[in-house]
Amino acid sequence: MLGIVPAFNTSYRSDAVSLTARQKMSLAFHSTTDPFAFGAAFLVAGYHEAMDEDSDFGWGIEGYGKRSGAAYLDAFDGNIIGNGILPALLRQDPRYFRLGHGTFSHRVLYAAAATFICKHDNTHKWEPNYSNVAGNIISGALSNYYYPSSESGAGQTISNGMVVTVEGAFGSVFQEFWPDISRKFFHKDPTNGLDAEVRAADKAAKDTRKNLR
Repeated sequence: MLGIVPAFNTSYRSDAVSLTARQKMSLAFHSTTDPFAFGAAFLVAGYHEAMDEDSDFGWGIEGYGKRSGAAYLDAFDGNIIGNGILPALLRQDPRYFRLGHGTFSHRVLYAAAATFICKHDNTHKWEPNYSNVAGNIISGALSNYYYPSSESGAGQTISNGMVVTVEGAFGSVFQEFWPDISRKFFHKDPTNGLDAEVRAADKAAKDTRKNLR
């Protein structure tokens, strides 16, 4: 998206075939090593420094470098564990299945909820996203090993786990509305007509219900 933001984890088809364990690990690795992942870490580090957080890292270039490295490791751990290892073990699909239709508020809530629900590989039915939630918690726990000792503990585990969770929720919302933005401002349809098909089907169903009344 925009030639910058990766969309590896997004599927525009709700009936997409499940991924193999190897594909899940490959997807998690590519998402984590994409240049955008490093850029996001720099932004998070800048926010922490501006908010005067993690002061034991120090300040200036050295402190900023440490914060950036820690922010990247937070995302790396959460992604590899929550989108790769655990989905492979629990047979859960780590992708975001874009809705693409409905009201604005419904789509925002759907996108945010994707952090906590996912599709099972075999049944393709929605279920609690144990992989993502547990992956973020484990990521938060691992962060105790590379954050200053004064910052470590249960609070650090929860805080960093929540940061990764919120990042994922914002990412899903952006992925949900990107095709709309692209069509409006860049006159390109990333869905290749899928949105138009779904909306036409919605309209036909709505018209049918009206005629039956």
